[in-house]
Amino acid sequence: MDLRLPALRRALTRRPRRTIAAAAAVVVLAGAGTWTATASDEAAPVKRTDQVMDTAKGVRIDTSYFTSGSSGRRPAVLLTHGFGGEKGDVRRQAEDLARDGYAVLTWSARGFGESTGKIGLNDPKGEVADVSKLIDWLAKRPEVELDRSGDPRVGAAGASYGGAVSLLAAGYDDRIDAIAPAITYWNLSDALFPNGVYKKLWTGLFFNTGGGCDKFETQLCQMYERVAEAGQPDADAVKLLEERSPEAVGDRIKVPTLLMQGQTDSLFPLGQADAAAKAIKANGAPVDVDWISGGHDGGDMETDRVQSRVTAWFDRYLKDDKSADTGPEFRVSRTRGTGSGDGETRIEGENADKYPGLESETRSFALSGREQTFDNPAGANPPAVSALPGLGSGAGGLAQLSSLGVSISLDFPGQYAAFESKPVADDVQITGSPTATVHVKSTSEDAVLFAKVYDVGPDGRSQVLPSSLVEPLRVEGARSGKDVKLTLPAIDHDLDDGHRLRLVLAPTDLGYASPTAPATYTVSLKGDLKVPTPLGGLDGTGTLPAWVWYLPLAGAAIAAALLLSGRRRAAPPAPADPALAEVPLQITDLSKKYRNGDRYSVRDVSFRVEKGQVLGLLGPNGAGKTTTLRMLMGLIQPDGGEIRVFGHVIVPGAPVLSRVGAFVEGAGFLPHLSGRENLELYWQATGRPPQDAHLEEALEIAGLGDALARAVRTYSQGMRQRLAIAQAMLGLPDLLILDEPTNGLDPPQIREMREVMIRYAAAGRTVIVSSHLLAEVEQTCTHLVVMDHGQLVQAGPVGEIVGSGDTLLVGTAEPVDEPLVDKVAALPGIESAVRTDEGLVVRLDAGGSAQRLIAELVRLEIPVASVGPHRRLEDAFLTLIGESA
Repeated sequence: MDLRLPALRRALTRRPRRTIAAAAAVVVLAGAGTWTATASDEAAPVKRTDQVMDTAKGVRIDTSYFTSGSSGRRPAVLLTHGFGGEKGDVRRQAEDLARDGYAVLTWSARGFGESTGKIGLNDPKGEVADVSKLIDWLAKRPEVELDRSGDPRVGAAGASYGGAVSLLAAGYDDRIDAIAPAITYWNLSDALFPNGVYKKLWTGLFFNTGGGCDKFETQLCQMYERVAEAGQPDADAVKLLEERSPEAVGDRIKVPTLLMQGQTDSLFPLGQADAAAKAIKANGAPVDVDWISGGHDGGDMETDRVQSRVTAWFDRYLKDDKSADTGPEFRVSRTRGTGSGDGETRIEGENADKYPGLESETRSFALSGREQTFDNPAGANPPAVSALPGLGSGAGGLAQLSSLGVSISLDFPGQYAAFESKPVADDVQITGSPTATVHVKSTSEDAVLFAKVYDVGPDGRSQVLPSSLVEPLRVEGARSGKDVKLTLPAIDHDLDDGHRLRLVLAPTDLGYASPTAPATYTVSLKGDLKVPTPLGGLDGTGTLPAWVWYLPLAGAAIAAALLLSGRRRAAPPAPADPALAEVPLQITDLSKKYRNGDRYSVRDVSFRVEKGQVLGLLGPNGAGKTTTLRMLMGLIQPDGGEIRVFGHVIVPGAPVLSRVGAFVEGAGFLPHLSGRENLELYWQATGRPPQDAHLEEALEIAGLGDALARAVRTYSQGMRQRLAIAQAMLGLPDLLILDEPTNGLDPPQIREMREVMIRYAAAGRTVIVSSHLLAEVEQTCTHLVVMDHGQLVQAGPVGEIVGSGDTLLVGTAEPVDEPLVDKVAALPGIESAVRTDEGLVVRLDAGGSAQRLIAELVRLEIPVASVGPHRRLEDAFLTLIGESA
């Protein structure tokens, strides 16, 4: 897998075709989103009890129960997983909540993990009824607080599929006291059949991720096959999904609700949370809305912040802690890259005391454009591209390309109508759903259109589709002409001054089913484009958070289209340096300025990495690490200096990059395939010969054993991480780059990951690891590069950097008495002295020296056995960063 590297908008907009065509040559396998957190070694112990419960005839639900601390009564929390996952996906969050004083029950939903039964898409008589059985069980636990007999104090939380069941359970079972659903749906029919148009790629992914049609209830399987064959939903399909949607019991949900919805989400867009917020608030319940940065299409899921807010929500409404800060009624996350360092992704929040909805405080933009006629092609092919649904990767995702000024969207000439505003004179922050009215006429009885609003650059050619979102609509009775109000997808997007808005209507889209019969559509304007601007915006630039991977079919379609449109060849790179042919990496005077050109993100950085080294790249946020890695991978060009890998200068698409492998935290895999099948499919997508994969060698280093034959959905977090490492090692690249490889792992798993890195380098290859776990870096890495404010602070072997401090460990032949310790602490040049099992830890002040200390210890007749530096990497790191500030 490749590095999740932010890049500057300017660099990519110069050569969008080259960048996107190159990216389209590879594939990402998207995994289900779950919330996880890493527990500290010092955290309180948590007791877990696993149990299988019979909830219905032939249905056995696999559960885990978590408690910690005293034996007194405490509120309970029901916590479950996303679609395609299982109970282990939420274990970390369950343990954290248990430590915070909750009794937590997790479970695998019907048809997932070790639970039996058919998948019912949260059937009220199936999965929702199971939740009530779990509440019955909690009511009998002696440690769970009760509101009355049989009624425990209980909250429910979960993401995606798990978020929907928490909403539904709150509507069907009034014993639930508070909920915190995330990135989920309010109306599943509206999500999969928006405005009567079949969302074919996402729906197909649903049924395949679930293990195939036979794993579902019979009526759901029949519905899917019927709709997929017809290419559009029928009334029975709509009714079936509506009955299994939270909206069906919306008037019964009267508990405090925290709604967290993703901005990069073509599956469950922001409008789903908006509908939920309005309905639940109308019932008189407290409702807060939080638009997080990520979503089902990738991006930063803000795990730590989200989990903290969920805990505070339950503290307030389950523990009745009135001092708990539950946050603002509305918060929207915005990706920024304008800090003091390298432009690494930063998430900043804009708050409002009241949720504004999607259409408040609008601003009108007059659009120009004559009446336009365009074709719906036969077979609905080739389709326009707005997004590649579901293909996010970890903290990255294709939808976030729009924050860079880069768009994967593609409209074919003669197959769309476009209407454009004048350039804006000042920045406009769009927060909500733009609206417009158009007149549609068709040569067919009905028309299917896909509406989208682009952000168009000052040159009038470069355009970006915010969050890669499009709104489908079916226009019935269009043969005689019809006025249609368009409500575009809700977004939070900064429109820079000098840019303009472009309203586009197309007859096809890759993610949806369109009529296959050829037709001609005629569209004209009937009013202005209205844009909601309820919140002010901060000036900032978005960043590209990941190298992204495409499904072979979709990637090939984009690459082919871009190549057909033509592109210029790049200038030839500088010749290779034979003297550096065996040097994995040499960086010389590397510099990169921000887009405005007045500040540096990286400045005059030079270092060299040799074979067999494990190099730790360290620095605080904004240090320049990510920009350096971007340039190393050829994603952006330096403004000065050069990078050579095995003697070759790095430029975009340099052949030597085939010798580089990379891994980003949170790799995505198809959960219903085995680990081996995932890796084989990935390698096939690269187009390289199977024998070049060195699959068995990579798997031996990763140490997955028999787990390779199991479906990835059964994997623990540690196993998924090791599978991702194995994917990065396919082809046995000579230079392996790992970005936060231990994220989400517990201590034993971290140790295993450490051994993987050491084994890989031991074969004469080179590893570069960027990590914030300094203690782990100290044990794993042979060399370090420390950066701060875009500049190199220090580089060298770990021992040299750690051993350059002012704290000494004095080993003694026998324990030192306290009176002697006090005498040492009182010596000139000594700041402090502390007795340890090994002897003394002595901290020198500005006038102290090791030589003088040894002489004084001898004078005091202390039996000195050894004297050496005593400093952890953390101490050294903080000292270095402090010196560079």
